[in-house]
Amino acid sequence: METVSKLRKWGNSFGVLVPKELVKKENFRLNEEVVIKLEKKNDLMQLFGLCKFKKSTRQLMKDIREGYDE
Repeated sequence: METVSKLRKWGNSFGVLVPKELVKKENFRLNEEVVIKLEKKNDLMQLFGLCKFKKSTRQLMKDIREGYDE
């Protein structure tokens, strides 16, 4: 099962809340050990500008338009 949750401050640590629906569905119990796989959610705005092209944006757009003329 996969869910999205936010990290929250919990004393000097961070905590993750498990949604009630997921707890019920998976039949989790208090003090039960679980395995959590953490991945940072991708933010497309962080990727903006990371790729460097040899051609300008104007040239790339021109090449794209030419591809539709064929």
